[in-house]
Amino acid sequence: MGIPYDDAVIIRQSEKEGEPCVITVNCPDKTGLGCDLCRIILFFELTIVRIDVSTDGRWCYIVLWVVGKPSTRWGLLKKRLMEACPSCWFASGINYRAEMQSPKLPDVFLLKFCCHDRRGLLHDVTEVLCELELTIKRVKVSTTPDGKVMDLFFVTDTRELLHTKKRKEDTYDHLKAVLGADMISCEIETVGPEIIACAQGLPSFLLDAISQGLFNIEVLDESQDSSIAFKCPSITMDNLLSPSHTLVQIVAQDHKGLLYDVMRALKEFNIKISYGRFTRKGLSECELDLFIMQPDGKKIVDSSKQNTLRSRLQMEISRPLRLALTSRGPDTELLVANPVELSGKGRPLVFYDITLALKILNIPIFSAEIGRYMIGDREWEVYRVLLDEGGDSSISKKEIMDTVWKMLMSWE
Repeated sequence: MGIPYDDAVIIRQSEKEGEPCVITVNCPDKTGLGCDLCRIILFFELTIVRIDVSTDGRWCYIVLWVVGKPSTRWGLLKKRLMEACPSCWFASGINYRAEMQSPKLPDVFLLKFCCHDRRGLLHDVTEVLCELELTIKRVKVSTTPDGKVMDLFFVTDTRELLHTKKRKEDTYDHLKAVLGADMISCEIETVGPEIIACAQGLPSFLLDAISQGLFNIEVLDESQDSSIAFKCPSITMDNLLSPSHTLVQIVAQDHKGLLYDVMRALKEFNIKISYGRFTRKGLSECELDLFIMQPDGKKIVDSSKQNTLRSRLQMEISRPLRLALTSRGPDTELLVANPVELSGKGRPLVFYDITLALKILNIPIFSAEIGRYMIGDREWEVYRVLLDEGGDSSISKKEIMDTVWKMLMSWE
């Protein structure tokens, strides 16, 4: 049956600070596995400097060179990567009932707490929830006239323990340690999964964004994001170098989550990767070579299919998230959106990065919301943040946009 399952993921940490660690994944293959692994690595805030992928269609071998942080939880990372790997039975062709069943929807919990407001509060709470592996599905944050904040976080628990008394107490203790005397009350209760279901109706602020082309995924137009600098990637396809595969070569400006964006697009097209290599060139550019096949095991020879895939890759690499900053009466509204995977998973740490950028700028947040909406034929996760009108008026809209974008892209 191949290697023991306990050895599916091996992490060799670097001996010197700053040098890359090596993660080896050796497990049964499945379409979209690269996307799942890259999403986990993105959540743990690791920088991928190189990757080699090879598979025979049944078993895959992946080697990743990553740079972590002193706070990286390597043991937990290995556990999460192991959970993403298919079991050995997947490669054997034996379909156990458990493999055939749809994945169980995670329980949803409402974390409700009231506290005194202060600068950076929302980011500090978000940071705690990320450390506890509580995934924020929806959030509703509002500030009262007397300087208090009511926060409603709808979360799921990666560890699947939030229903227990110990896990609830641990969550409370972590929040109390950060909020201190500012915390007034905190409650955790179970709610139905329908509370985070994709919203049916579109609010007016989204209708405005749609009319302005913010969610256009067919045409890459730099004028739509005139305040955001990006470099359009070079993407070429070749069917002559391999008798059975199409070679996709990508040269692009590096950003946080680049590999995740590429792998997510290929997963949505149900594309199989047989061999791949990713390398960083200098500080800002990277190269990616992928030998791919269609679901039927054939090359992509149809020019229209090639153009469709190329256009989607260009869009996902250049505009992995959408940003807009507008005036809503006396308030300034920040809108950030990203497409949701077909599996229902959203891009990790987006809300964390938004709130961190605003904390660095010392801009208070009046209210914040996270929601999911069907726009066209895709589901989008939309972050809406109203900035406090009493904030520092000397900070321009361009500076806010640049700071948020650079934080999301991990650009200096």
